[in-house]
Amino acid sequence: MDLNILIAIATMGGLGFIFAGALAIADKKLRVEENPLIGKVNDALPGANCGACGKAGCYDFAVNVVEGTISPNGCPVGGQDTANEVAALLGIEAGTAVKIVARVLCRGGNIEAARKMVEYRGPQSCATMDLVSGGSKMCQYGCMGGGDCVDVCTFNAIYLGDNGLPIVVDELCTGCGMCVKACPRDIIELHPADREVFVFCKSHDDPKTSKEVCEVACTGCGICARKSDGGVVLSDGLAVIQWENFDPEKIPFDKCKTSAICYLRDAFNQMQEGTADADAQKLAADVNPEQKN
Repeated sequence: MDLNILIAIATMGGLGFIFAGALAIADKKLRVEENPLIGKVNDALPGANCGACGKAGCYDFAVNVVEGTISPNGCPVGGQDTANEVAALLGIEAGTAVKIVARVLCRGGNIEAARKMVEYRGPQSCATMDLVSGGSKMCQYGCMGGGDCVDVCTFNAIYLGDNGLPIVVDELCTGCGMCVKACPRDIIELHPADREVFVFCKSHDDPKTSKEVCEVACTGCGICARKSDGGVVLSDGLAVIQWENFDPEKIPFDKCKTSAICYLRDAFNQMQEGTADADAQKLAADVNPEQKN
């Protein structure tokens, strides 16, 4: 065999032996032993990897729980059962897991919101409509009804109602926040399930424009802010609730002409009633075509 070939084989073999030895030494010197509790906590988690807990995923959450930087009840998807199981593994108190759900803070559906003179025709994705033309509604702050929030929800906890607005099913919502990220208008927020009063509008238009583009918009009149003792403030023409100071008993709901600020169930009932009225009008128009105009 050629001498050069033998030298090459010996050289490569020697280098391989040296590198293998270096890696073996590095493995012993640099090895980080993982706490076995991390794996057990990770197995107890739902595995959604949604980031609703504020961490990169379930494993990152498990690491932080074991290290004591967050509490066992920090997983909104798993809820109280998961919190109890994780706490049992760690031998600590679970605490009470507050259920977090998504809230759609817009009531400007197909009935309430004014439409543009020229109907939008194109991809119905909210993200696309927001970039191209803002959709078919005149309000540039409200829900466009494209259903991006519905598409990203892996728990079937949100659907588009007949009035073109997303409706959240509290029992199925895990508070993962995917719908919040999917909404280009930022009209979906996460809140404790027992929170009852909201400002169902995100419009920063002037009062005149707000009235023209939507029947239920916040017009920035400021009545709720003046009466709330700091529980509500006006921010760029929009009433914003300051939850740390908020007392619903101080809010003059009857003074809000558009009912932009109201109880959640009141808003839901109004939306359902509006949908029923629209269905009744459509049925009447189908029976008697002359009523369409």
